[in-house]
Amino acid sequence: MRKLCRGPPPVHELEALLDSYKGGTHHVDQVFPNLFLGDVVIAKDKKQLRKMGITHILNVAHDSWECTGDNVDYGPHIQYYGITAEDCPEFDISLFLRPGAKFIHNALSTPGGKVLVHCVMGKSRSATIVIAYLMIYQRFSLADAIRHVSQYRCIAPNRGFLQKLQQLEIDLHYTLWRCYMF
Repeated sequence: MRKLCRGPPPVHELEALLDSYKGGTHHVDQVFPNLFLGDVVIAKDKKQLRKMGITHILNVAHDSWECTGDNVDYGPHIQYYGITAEDCPEFDISLFLRPGAKFIHNALSTPGGKVLVHCVMGKSRSATIVIAYLMIYQRFSLADAIRHVSQYRCIAPNRGFLQKLQQLEIDLHYTLWRCYMF
């Protein structure tokens, strides 16, 4: 069980954790079993998606101004979920953390399920949702989720998103604490 003795790390410590990635830049990386984090380029490559066996796509830049061509027809074999999120610190991504994490969880619970989570560059919006999934469904702490994803992909959630993830961590621990106290 996670322990939250002092609260989540401050944003500057979380940003330091983001610098741990030592690999190259790719259009897509597997960051957890059957969970892929990528950019808009891989999301448009239907041939490569088929080759990878992707069954679900979560686009965290759906209908945003910098993500053109959202009307890709993936056909009946890929389930699509779009979240319209802007990559700016003022955007309230907390509204989408739990729904996005639930979509990922349901996709990975499907036999043979493989999910691609993407935004434009696969670094901020989509990484934030993947981190939330790891926190909510895999019981990672915020710091551990960032460390884990940063082992496989260069990510850079903006400061506002990191603050929303800090609040999610507080909320998750408060819920756990209440469950064990009553």
